[in-house]
Amino acid sequence: MATRNNRFVVRHSGGWAVRGPKSRRASSVFDTQHEAIGRAREIVRRRGGGEVRIQNRQGRWRDSDTVAPGNDPFPPRDTK
Repeated sequence: MATRNNRFVVRHSGGWAVRGPKSRRASSVFDTQHEAIGRAREIVRRRGGGEVRIQNRQGRWRDSDTVAPGNDPFPPRDTK
């Protein structure tokens, strides 16, 4: 998986920001974390899939989401 397709949702002085890997500047800033997550998923989906990593208010990683056609290392198991 290419790292350039990853996006990070991080705390920002104006709310929540979407950043790319190795990027100091935010590509966009939102009032709510929910809006930032939606935009990050949209960016990754349009670029061909990858990872969206989400920070909590304390700056620790709280969640990671693989957006298709990315390769999820722990895919959900079929329960049928």
